[in-house]
Amino acid sequence: MTGESPSVKSAKRTLELLEIVAQYPHGITFVELADHLSYPKSSLHGLLQTVVAMKWLTLDSVDRRYSIGVRPWEVGQAFRRSRDIVIKARRYLREANESLDETVQLGILDDLDVVYLDKVEGTQPLRLVSREGSRLPAYVTGIGKALLSGLPAHVLRDRFAGQALTGYTSLTITSGDHLIEVLGGVRTRGYATDDGEYSHGVFCVAVPITNRGGQVVAALSFSVPSARIESGDVTTDRMIEVLLAASGAISAAIDADPQSRRS
Repeated sequence: MTGESPSVKSAKRTLELLEIVAQYPHGITFVELADHLSYPKSSLHGLLQTVVAMKWLTLDSVDRRYSIGVRPWEVGQAFRRSRDIVIKARRYLREANESLDETVQLGILDDLDVVYLDKVEGTQPLRLVSREGSRLPAYVTGIGKALLSGLPAHVLRDRFAGQALTGYTSLTITSGDHLIEVLGGVRTRGYATDDGEYSHGVFCVAVPITNRGGQVVAALSFSVPSARIESGDVTTDRMIEVLLAASGAISAAIDADPQSRRS
């Protein structure tokens, strides 16, 4: 590990620790862990305390064995839900793309970022920084605003009220209070837009994808060159129509899965 920063070294040690414990379904003692890992015992003890406190591991108070905790399961469930949404949505992304030959994207919210899960590109020349697995601040994108619109009003106030937001172009919303107003409109209309707020010359329109309980679980967007909107080659109304049909089909596919209903 020569030359690694302390944070990298700590992260590696944490992952190594979890991988070792995962091999022992009935748990493993501190002494056994120390035999597996070449860390100083004081460092191992401190690491274990932190990981147990964060619920990645549990410590049995009787036999003093460490076992995998609830957090890995929670993370695994989040991964499964994201994977399932991609699988169920893929067909409808393709159909939406074929309807207009424009780039269509699928994303979810992670804290205040949009994480892109899938994308089907159109043939129109368009430079997008988004790719599967990438993330952007949700407030600067249409798809992100569609996702944020599903958050409770008190959460939006807590996170954005009175806040200054980073501007990426001259059109970016830079006031948290203004953003809250915009998101209220998104919730009322059922769709969000982004007209050059992150990338000049790119127009996006997005709709939320909800589960049967009405919770926003993902969002779907079209991204097109602004010039195509201005020329009338494609209209916002038509894109919304296609997106709403796709999001409705994806919602139905999600709700048809008993596992998704229990999530």
